[in-house]
Amino acid sequence: MSDRTSADATPPSALGDSIAQGWSDRDELPPADWGRRTSTRRTGTVWLFALMITAMAMAHSWLTDELTDQAFLAWATIFTAIAFQALPFLVFGVALSAMLTAFVPASVYRKFIPQNAGRAVPVAGASGAVLPGCECASVPIAGSLIKRGVAPAAALTFLLAAPSINPIVMIATAVAFAGQPEMVLARFVAGLLASVVIGWIWVRFGKADWLRLPSRSHTPGASRWQIFRESMLHDIMHAGGYLVVGALAAATLNVMVPREWLLAVAEAPIISVLVLALLAIVLSICSEADAFVAVSLTDFSPTAKLAFMVIGPIVDLKLIAMQAGVFGWRFVARFAPICLIVGLASTFLIGGLLL
Repeated sequence: MSDRTSADATPPSALGDSIAQGWSDRDELPPADWGRRTSTRRTGTVWLFALMITAMAMAHSWLTDELTDQAFLAWATIFTAIAFQALPFLVFGVALSAMLTAFVPASVYRKFIPQNAGRAVPVAGASGAVLPGCECASVPIAGSLIKRGVAPAAALTFLLAAPSINPIVMIATAVAFAGQPEMVLARFVAGLLASVVIGWIWVRFGKADWLRLPSRSHTPGASRWQIFRESMLHDIMHAGGYLVVGALAAATLNVMVPREWLLAVAEAPIISVLVLALLAIVLSICSEADAFVAVSLTDFSPTAKLAFMVIGPIVDLKLIAMQAGVFGWRFVARFAPICLIVGLASTFLIGGLLL
């Protein structure tokens, strides 16, 4: 009786500890039944998608002459640009995620990544500076890392750092802000700082029941290549659908928000930073292209432009939708506000010191 009472009295552990600590030496980590149950009605989903595509094609043939309004054309252009800009990186991320699941045993991660979640966070942040890719690739990769036994706080830090400070992003920023090395340095430092601080916050305050990945059941006795195929199909069905939802939302808000509203607040120091942070969330531009948009916002201060480049890769509509598909809405409801607050704090601090 005393044993049961003491077990019941044990407080729930933090997310980083409850999932990162105490693994055995088995490679099937986390357990196969861990995560949200996914629906088995895949055939119905595919037929519904096919029906939607058919309906869109028929509507296009009937309404081509009617849908010529400038607002609609702008909406269609923005939606197409976001979706097609993100799609290659999404496929890259899904493929890499499937390779990690099928070919890399969990023992590899436990060898190179510290088991202590607090120490693993800065290691994961530094790793983000190595892998090229945008936020569309980092979401499925982070989900795969967690399923392979990496501390969630470390995987989430990588999710934020990879699109913020990877080599392609830094080169694009240097090209866009030619002759302004301080802006490149400010973006790197602010992005890395925000990612690591968010990871540490998740280690301290995160709860295990906030983050539940969809459970994935592979065919018993399946080969590694079959596991790769099943994993890739699973992730592309989840992340791809939410990418479309995020692109739809971003395109709609792009058309609805007048540009005059932005120019009216460009000269207010603090408000301009908040406005460009909100604009980054709405526009949902790939992190490897956002520097060229930021440099074109000539009416805004350097710190406001930095906010645009720091906030976009860690929290935007497209990313929120994809995170919901991989990690669940309970996770997004807590993670997105943390990213926004810490990202803004990092922007004001580094912008004040370097810009």
